[in-house]
Amino acid sequence: KPSAGNFNSTDCSNQQQQRLAMAAATRSTTTTTTAVNSAGGGAPKAGRDHVVIFPFMAKGHTLPLLHFATALSEHHTSLSVTLLTTPGNAAFARSRLPASVDLVELPFPTLPPLPAGVESTDALPCPSLYPAFLHATALLREPFAEFMASLPSPPLVLVSDFFLGFTHRVATNAGAPSCSTACPASPSAGAEPGALFHVPGMPEHVAITTEEIPDTVAKFADPEDLVVRFIIDNIGDSDVRSWGVLVNSFATLDEDYVASLEAFYQPGARAWLVGPMFLAAADTAELDEEQDPEGCLSGSTRELPNRDPWSTFPHISDEQLDEIAHGLVKSGHPFLWVVRTNTWVPPVDVGPNGLIVRGWVPQRSILAHKAMGGFVSHCGWNSVMESLAAGKPPEQPLNAKHIADIVGAGVRIHTKAGGMAAVDIVGRKEVEEKVNALMDADSEVGKRMRAKATWAQQAAKSAVSEGGGSRVALQELVDELQRTYDDTVV
Repeated sequence: KPSAGNFNSTDCSNQQQQRLAMAAATRSTTTTTTAVNSAGGGAPKAGRDHVVIFPFMAKGHTLPLLHFATALSEHHTSLSVTLLTTPGNAAFARSRLPASVDLVELPFPTLPPLPAGVESTDALPCPSLYPAFLHATALLREPFAEFMASLPSPPLVLVSDFFLGFTHRVATNAGAPSCSTACPASPSAGAEPGALFHVPGMPEHVAITTEEIPDTVAKFADPEDLVVRFIIDNIGDSDVRSWGVLVNSFATLDEDYVASLEAFYQPGARAWLVGPMFLAAADTAELDEEQDPEGCLSGSTRELPNRDPWSTFPHISDEQLDEIAHGLVKSGHPFLWVVRTNTWVPPVDVGPNGLIVRGWVPQRSILAHKAMGGFVSHCGWNSVMESLAAGKPPEQPLNAKHIADIVGAGVRIHTKAGGMAAVDIVGRKEVEEKVNALMDADSEVGKRMRAKATWAQQAAKSAVSEGGGSRVALQELVDELQRTYDDTVV
């Protein structure tokens, strides 16, 4: 059983820092994984039948855990499931959860200069407030500890987000065992731009360039970076000490990387591939036509390339939006484009076959629509799962590389290193060419991508069906937790 304790930069070796950096990047850019911490505390029912879930307050992080809570409640009816949130996020969570899942609100802390009422990253008025938001979430430790102390008996497990590092410490202080995810990656000294280097601990074919290193990793040597400082001071090694890790993917797609992922954790830790979580939940709440305020599904267009509406507020300059607009129009294909800005004005008439939406859209319904031919996205992992599950090829650099170069179900629009903040402008010609490559049903490239996307669609649906790999993994997870409950709870 791991000991409790804070973690800071003074007791973090270079290798540990690299691992922490890649762990941070894995979650902040892909939303692929979520730490699972075995918790002390209690439950309204018998502890071995109670699961507590605590998502980070960002839509891309929250949605998979809402789906996980739904799947547990629907497929394991003997369990009592409680999801923790804050007042500003309660309505969003409640509308996407069955009544069988209890919702508990923890008061969101006040921390200037964060505006009052901003309780989710998508509500931030500007990206510069993101570090302040992270520090505000860390102040949820006290109300969370009070909630855990109020429970009459320890719950079966606490499922919490990587960014909520304090949850692990509270659970450990309650006497619970634990263990966490990601793989270290750093280029060799003096690596030239564009040169490939192997990711340590991963299969030999997993090699990336310096340009593909996520922004957080690239900045991790800078102790003045506010997000890096938060990771070191407030998350530390809590992730690697988690009891196990949930992976929002399925074995057919990612089983080659499971052993490498598990090796990042303490001995005996497991990576549980239980996704795609939205399919596992069999959730239809977002498919209702009444939740399509822009009428996106009422048209009869043939192709609908779309940008991810749940992106982690990447900043897209007006100049870049101009180039995308020109490229989409010049491609000649009908499109639906979700733009997260109310101030930008299109520089070109999109015509009757183009639709620009600035609000929320039912992305899964759009992806599943028979008119949908392709998906242009910044490649957040939720969107990757939704796109592949719908059998549509999609366009976060590492996710894009995985889908395009390894799975073979997409084509990349190449960018430079340093994340969205450092990306050079992608010209309209490249946008046009890549959209046409994606949409050309007669080209060999297009045929290969569609074949791979169809394979992934069938594999995803099979994984969450009765007897499928993800459904079995979820059952094994619950069984193991219940089998060891009396031994692990103090």
